[in-house]
Amino acid sequence: MTRIYRLPHFFLLFCLLFITNITFSQAISEQKNIKKYNGFFNFYYQEKEDKMYLEVKKDLGEFLYVHSLTTGVGSNDLGLDRGQIGDGVVVYFKKAGNKLLLVQPNQEYRAVTDNKAEKTSVAQAFATSVLFGFKIEETTATSFIVNLTPFLLQDTHKVSKRLKDSKEGTYKLDTSRSALAMDRTRAFPKNVEFEALLTLKGEPTGKQLQSVVPNPNYVTVNQHHSFVKLPDNNYKKRIFDPRSGAMYFSYQDYATPIDEPLVKRFIYRHRLEKKNPGATLSEPVEPIIYYLDPGTPEPVRSALLEGASWWDQAFTSIGFKNAFQVKMLPEDADPLDLRYNVIQWVHRSTRGWSYGASVADPRTGEILKGHVSLGSLRIRQDYLIAQALLNKPFDQQSNAEKTMLEMALARIRQLSAHEVGHTLGFAHNFAASTNSRASVMDYPHPKIELKNGEIDLTNAYDTKIGAWDKISVAYTYSVFTSEAEEKEKLSTLLQNAHQNGLRYITDQDARPRNGSHAYAHLWDNGGDPVKELNHILEVRKTAMTNFSEKNIKVGETYSSLEDVFVPLYFLHRYQTEAVAKIIGGLEYTYASRGDGQQVVKVVDAKMQKKALEALLQTLTAAQLAIPEEKLKLFPPRSFGYPKTRESFKGKTGLSFDALSATETATDMTLGFVLEPQRCSRLIQQKSLDNNTLGLKELLEILQKEIYKNTASQSAYYQEISFLVSEVFVKHLKNLAVAKNVLPQVNAIATNQLQQLQKRLETKETTYKDYYMYQAQQIAKFLEKPEQFTPIPAPKIPDGSPIGSFCGGFDLTNK
Repeated sequence: MTRIYRLPHFFLLFCLLFITNITFSQAISEQKNIKKYNGFFNFYYQEKEDKMYLEVKKDLGEFLYVHSLTTGVGSNDLGLDRGQIGDGVVVYFKKAGNKLLLVQPNQEYRAVTDNKAEKTSVAQAFATSVLFGFKIEETTATSFIVNLTPFLLQDTHKVSKRLKDSKEGTYKLDTSRSALAMDRTRAFPKNVEFEALLTLKGEPTGKQLQSVVPNPNYVTVNQHHSFVKLPDNNYKKRIFDPRSGAMYFSYQDYATPIDEPLVKRFIYRHRLEKKNPGATLSEPVEPIIYYLDPGTPEPVRSALLEGASWWDQAFTSIGFKNAFQVKMLPEDADPLDLRYNVIQWVHRSTRGWSYGASVADPRTGEILKGHVSLGSLRIRQDYLIAQALLNKPFDQQSNAEKTMLEMALARIRQLSAHEVGHTLGFAHNFAASTNSRASVMDYPHPKIELKNGEIDLTNAYDTKIGAWDKISVAYTYSVFTSEAEEKEKLSTLLQNAHQNGLRYITDQDARPRNGSHAYAHLWDNGGDPVKELNHILEVRKTAMTNFSEKNIKVGETYSSLEDVFVPLYFLHRYQTEAVAKIIGGLEYTYASRGDGQQVVKVVDAKMQKKALEALLQTLTAAQLAIPEEKLKLFPPRSFGYPKTRESFKGKTGLSFDALSATETATDMTLGFVLEPQRCSRLIQQKSLDNNTLGLKELLEILQKEIYKNTASQSAYYQEISFLVSEVFVKHLKNLAVAKNVLPQVNAIATNQLQQLQKRLETKETTYKDYYMYQAQQIAKFLEKPEQFTPIPAPKIPDGSPIGSFCGGFDLTNK
């Protein structure tokens, strides 16, 4: 009797569950309040519950997943910009019990072989990552259905982590203030796009976030998710060569024979094929098309279109017709849709970096989407520089406003070409400025000419693609009939480029303050850095002499005039740094055995001493002083116009501090010259060649020039000269206690301080009290150097785009 009772109960329960499952299936696919989207993935949206259900085919295999930030926070320092591309990773769904796991396989370690067991052994040796686990809501004969909503309603882009790392506060997702964003959710045959509005709740602890968010307790952004079909297997990888200017990805191939390198390196590039491979000039099978953000205003829009289109010159030179095109983004297109290469116009509260990011297939390096972000305030900075340089630009008789706008637009054209270049697969070339503007992938300083004593800006920026850019395009995109032809012609291409005098040096050697390459720098000009510094100092002197209230419009506050003067006063900052790199500098290339390129050599001793002579000019009172008559132009700041990060810093309260400006400029030069690791190189170079410039000799020359007799100088100049000496002593102390340097550096700096102390104690001068104080401070330091805490000079105002991001490429392939 017991068995008869339980059997129907179990049977009824089973039937109930079965019917429930059918009902759920009907609710997903058939109910009127469910909207179905058909595409690469089919998915369903239930508006009443604000839920998204994803249909996953059982035989799906791998696909590409990319997340992005649709709406930005608006602060360059926080680095959370509109349209920011996040990671692009290969993933697949794996069934595990009643779950579907979204798995990211490990692309860093592979076995490129037909041996399945060998592939398995490598796959099992290194960890994978499960990105998410989904409960299976429904199973059909061919697919599973899962609730995608929790996956979309998470801070995948790690905005909260960025805020925490930036010390702006601890924030967590508030689901009650978050929702799916259906206006940006779409389905296409090769990709599906999802979006969610996310609100992060927390307590603000920093100033950056509070300056850009209406209520800093609630930070609301939209995050985007793309599921994309991976490309076919017809794309052919190309070997990376460090001399080519191309960017690369790498992995370790454990199927490699022992006599070959384990690490494989290949370049990033778009897929580009000729319709007629045998023709000298052929249209492509599919052109590379970039689309400009329609939110870009004129005349910037036309400038960006023109600058980006320069790249077609390079593609034409390798036999392609109309291979690279630039168009306006269609009105119904989403800039984060993986089908579009996009140039996006990005606004922030302060001036900041522009950059080119790409989404690439991590398996092959094939670029699937280029995404350029251009900071909208960059153009205003170039306009400001031109405004500072020109003589009375706002005089009633002047036509300078057109000149200023033209220079700013010329810079924007170059910037557009530069950032698009990154998304085509090209790295910075910071040596190109020494080869007559050989590459738009350099950071260009405006070329300022003096004609009949007047400043001329008509040739400030280039108007075309450079000779080096054509080399990079040829290496990356040329079409060959065989591997043997490819290897031979690419090698010849790079050999010819070197023989024609083209230099290529990128970030790792040019960007660091302690960089040693003598001809690779950011924002410099000219084949002879010393000659260019002398020229830029002459330009600066001319512009400062001409500077007047007519450098601002009638009705503008004099506080604005001070802001215009800042980039003029520090106009020499980048060329000074470039010249400083000659001291203790090296000349080298990314040479390979047998290619005949320069491996490495020390910069000629004569050239190093010539560089030092030029740098000494920047430490004289005559160069440092703001002309006395100009000081009448800079009253305390007007109400409503406070100082910003781009203003002069000072120590005189509300009044304009001319002396601190000179102290800042001095600290800039001596910081470059006496960079600790540069000083270590001088020790080594002197030990190998007694004729070259050594650290001891460098310090003695500096001391002699800085402490020379100033009795004939005005009181204003003598105060500046004393500040120069104070900064010099500070840097000597820094060297005496510097870490991560050769001990000889510490010893020589300490000895210099001891000698200087004795000299100062006996120095006869009108300002003897100053120098006695300096001697006492040195004596105090020498007693307990470990207690030394330098007092920094007023910080130099921001010059290059604000922020710490490199302003260059960010190939999203992890």
